Amino acid sequence: MSTLSLPPFLASPRQDAIDLYKAFKGFGCDSAAVVNILAHRDATQRALIQQEYKTMYSEELTSRLSSELGGTLKKAMLLWILDPAGRDATVLRQAFTGDAVDLRAATEVICSRTPSQIHTMKQIYHMRFGVPLEHDIHYHTSGDHQKLLLAYVGTLRHEGPEVDHNMVSKHAKDLYKAGEKRLGTDENTFIRIFSGCSWAHLAAVASFYDHSYGNKLEKAVKSETSGHFELALLTILRCAENPGKYFAKVLRKAMKGLGTNDVTLIRVVVTRSEIDMQYIKAEYHKKYKKPLRDAIHSETSGHYRTFLLALVGSGP
Repeated sequence: MSTLSLPPFLASPRQDAIDLYKAFKGFGCDSAAVVNILAHRDATQRALIQQEYKTMYSEELTSRLSSELGGTLKKAMLLWILDPAGRDATVLRQAFTGDAVDLRAATEVICSRTPSQIHTMKQIYHMRFGVPLEHDIHYHTSGDHQKLLLAYVGTLRHEGPEVDHNMVSKHAKDLYKAGEKRLGTDENTFIRIFSGCSWAHLAAVASFYDHSYGNKLEKAVKSETSGHFELALLTILRCAENPGKYFAKVLRKAMKGLGTNDVTLIRVVVTRSEIDMQYIKAEYHKKYKKPLRDAIHSETSGHYRTFLLALVGSGP
């Protein structure tokens, strides 16, 4: 559920383009005006604004934003201006080809998306960057982590709520035999089940496992696997069970302790605002007894803070 707040009376995309151009003119950029416009427009409206801006001023709006804004606000705004699939593709490309390869970010984006989201993201990735997503996964990852990611982006999983209870018990038993029951771990069984099952099915498998084998499937994953392979399995499992709770925990880690991980904060807030931020906020408040808005407010400042809070929306 989106938290994006749109004004009751929207200006036309043409008028928004004119107002943005005015905000860029003169000495210094009127960042408040830029935020006030773009933080309150949905993906379709932002695309139309970009078209109008290019038609009227013969330059890309993204190029002007890049030259006028700076710091964390610039990073957040350049991601926000894209459509959801374009954002995911961009985050992945930056994670794979940035100054430092960020396999945690790449794993999060791939393993927390639905099959239809992955399908669109792969198309955008290939079109914009000239290489298949699978190519970059293969080049930058290794071992069981690589096998799982390639299987996850290459498998057409069911997205509905239907569950085959006979297969649920079988898959739970297969995972138990592949992990806790034996000496060593059969990683291929974990890869096959986690990459091939729908979220509804995997959540049912986890529930059956918990009640049948005296241990949670999540704990079994933690004890039987490690590194980025463990991270990928846990991301898939947690998103199958409760994606809002998963992202609430990611946000908490980004803002906890000394300093804020703005890369993670921007990634989650910007990519989830138009999808399920309302659920993330509810889970955050439930688990940490504090509104997400308050946490972001205390960890950010200036127009960057205003922008993120606009995407998170009002209320706890």
